[in-house]
Amino acid sequence: MNSRPEIEQRVTTSAPTVRVTAEDMQRLRVVVDRHLDGSLAAAAEQLDGELERAVVEPQEQIPPDVVTMRSRILFEDVDTGRRREATLVYPEEADIEQSKISVLAPAGLAVLGLKKDDIIEWPLPNARRTRFRIVEILYQPEASGDFHL
Repeated sequence: MNSRPEIEQRVTTSAPTVRVTAEDMQRLRVVVDRHLDGSLAAAAEQLDGELERAVVEPQEQIPPDVVTMRSRILFEDVDTGRRREATLVYPEEADIEQSKISVLAPAGLAVLGLKKDDIIEWPLPNARRTRFRIVEILYQPEASGDFHL
């Protein structure tokens, strides 16, 4: 079990606020519409639910510690301390070998719009659950002035 109480205190029973840029919202709505009738329909419906509760902000005003599309993040397993880097991308850009995770993948959907130090929880096989903390936003397009991505 984790011996870092400051992290344990950040876990809440309610879902953290999801923040997205207006541009990401438009593009993600297209992703939802495109995948509602295919093999990714369940994931598209989950994304739609996240977008329904999202706070939309202009690109220039989104805080630099928020995970936006094409952000590269460092996250860690709260229980084991194992860390990984990943980039949140649109489904057609996903490439597991390059750690590019689709927004329609469980991990991608889980991190969208969260901020540094937020903890997310999702199920694993065999009725297990895992918790990951967003350690750092290594690259966020908006913070870098890359508004065209």
